[in-house]
Amino acid sequence: MRLRRLLIANRGEIACRIMRTAKRLGLATVAVYSDADRRAPHVGLADEAYRIGPPEPQRSYLNTEAILEAAALGACDAIHPGYGFLSENAAFAEACRDADFLFVGPPADAIRAMGAKDTAKTIMAAHGVAVVPGWHGAECDLATLAKAADEIGYPVLIKAVAGGGGKGMRVVETRRALAAAIESARREAESAFGDGRLMLERWLQRPRHVESQVFADRYGNVLALFERDCSVQRRHQKVIEEAPAPGIDPHLRRRLGEAACRAASAIGYEGAGTVEFLLDDDGSFYFMEMNTRLQVEHPVTEMVTGIDLVEWQLRVAAGEPLPLAADDLAIHGHAFEARIYAEDPGREFLPAAGVLRHLRFPDEGPHVRVDAGARSGDAVGIHYDPLIAKVIVWDRDRPTALNRLRRALEETQIVGPVTNVAFLRAIAGHPEFAAGDADTRFIDRHRHDLLPKRQPVPPRHLALATLAVLLARDREASAAARRSLDPFSPWHATSGWRLNEDNHHDIAFLDGEVRIAVTVHYRASGQLLELPGASGPLAAAGELDDDGDLIADLGGVRVKATIVRAGDEITVIAGGSSHRLVLDDPAARAELKEAETGSLKSPMPGKVIRIDVRAGDSVQRGAALLVIEAMKMEHTVTAPADGTVERVHFEVGEQVAEGATLVSFAEPADGEDGDPGGAPPLMACH
Repeated sequence: MRLRRLLIANRGEIACRIMRTAKRLGLATVAVYSDADRRAPHVGLADEAYRIGPPEPQRSYLNTEAILEAAALGACDAIHPGYGFLSENAAFAEACRDADFLFVGPPADAIRAMGAKDTAKTIMAAHGVAVVPGWHGAECDLATLAKAADEIGYPVLIKAVAGGGGKGMRVVETRRALAAAIESARREAESAFGDGRLMLERWLQRPRHVESQVFADRYGNVLALFERDCSVQRRHQKVIEEAPAPGIDPHLRRRLGEAACRAASAIGYEGAGTVEFLLDDDGSFYFMEMNTRLQVEHPVTEMVTGIDLVEWQLRVAAGEPLPLAADDLAIHGHAFEARIYAEDPGREFLPAAGVLRHLRFPDEGPHVRVDAGARSGDAVGIHYDPLIAKVIVWDRDRPTALNRLRRALEETQIVGPVTNVAFLRAIAGHPEFAAGDADTRFIDRHRHDLLPKRQPVPPRHLALATLAVLLARDREASAAARRSLDPFSPWHATSGWRLNEDNHHDIAFLDGEVRIAVTVHYRASGQLLELPGASGPLAAAGELDDDGDLIADLGGVRVKATIVRAGDEITVIAGGSSHRLVLDDPAARAELKEAETGSLKSPMPGKVIRIDVRAGDSVQRGAALLVIEAMKMEHTVTAPADGTVERVHFEVGEQVAEGATLVSFAEPADGEDGDPGGAPPLMACH
């Protein structure tokens, strides 16, 4: 390979993943970073790294001039765009080649042909690839789209012509809802892709999302590396993928591969690409779009084929032919990928931000792979996609691989911003998913079963939290004794000794709003814990191992737990589940209650992009108040109750922090109903 130095024009887990292959091939790696990513893992992994701007993507990772300048300073031969950002930007591909850098991706003309979904459908139809019935004309004003929707029939799917990832997509059930959905989809598409053009498609009722991984070289060779199933989605974004797709027989697999290869050949493709199809119950399938880049879910294909797709990308970009022929390809076993996001499934999958106080993944090996772009102590910010990591598993068949996925998710530990890990566990454990019958409506259909439900703290977790507090107090007392002039003073003891009384301590926790007290009785052999609702005291003892985990004996049962402490907040992780408790502080709780006012606080950090109300307006419960953009998605904040707006605290374009007061409401007059300040904010994601 004639490449020597590679710049990765991306961040996070994909930048790290590309660097690992590049280093294995002997290439020097150059990273770029924004101010928000100064200490990010991909920066430390690279041989060199260059700052390209402030946190906003438009001024950093979407800044072509800054990236090309970094590539020149780093004396690079080639630029790999990863996925997202500039990976499907034809102008960027041309700019790289004009500046004498190899662009690790397809020709600009191929990107351009597939980058606009309407153009792509026209090309595919002309080459005998079936497309989803719909409308993709040049005019996309409201009147034109409304007429087209009437002809297609409701429900109808609005899609952004440019881009992907679920952005600029809306499902519309009735004509009455069309105008608002078009406005929102257009605005989101313009923000994410700089292109507000829209198209319409018939909304198929229970399709599966099946895609074919294609590869092509400059000599006209095109291969299909089999298919993946990506049907499990929320907000039109994939969360669990697998390869091969369940229930695909050899005949259908061949037809999918042939259609994908025709699509790639039709546009003179080179490199890695993915042709996405909607598969109907009767075995018919329709071209949906082609992603002219590496996909987030590419690891499952790598696991079942044994092929490093990034290595193939680099070799093809350097002018080499495809390393294998079609007859050399075979599927070995089954693989799953679960995407771990900082988001709240219980609040319409709102993206979350915050510091990852604790992050631990399952051990990697032949059966488990983790592609991560974050470490403990890193912050999930508001400027980029909230993907934390991807957990990938492989085994000889689907049931065994699914067991591995469940175990790997149980071993994944994250404390900090809320994540979707429990949600992923629920999907992996659902009978319909286990049977391989999930379609793109799977999450919507089973939302009630899949969403994590607030449960009271289990007795075992409560006992472990109590032991953790006792051990912490012992350490603090020992440290104080070492610093003291009288290390043997009884004032340093933590045995609960009391004059003429049983030696015990009461330790209180808050489990949400519920106060729970545990009485600890001290004995020579350890402690006895009186837990609420227990039939009798529980003998308990514990110590910390070399990794900082708590090894406990609870009534003769040995338990290992991870305890993460941040001030009075204690998170207990044991047996594949976690629970958060807070040491009870009555004074702090009183201050919090006193501070509650008739106001609506932001459920996430972001930027205000639209305001629908002003001071003095009367609003009803559920009315739109304003729209916040966070992590490239729009989120509408709605009124939690009937009331009167007293003040809007921000203007369009301003950044807001999570918990910031957005709107204040006037106190209702005597005898009036409604208390906007006493209810949590309601969110509607559009």
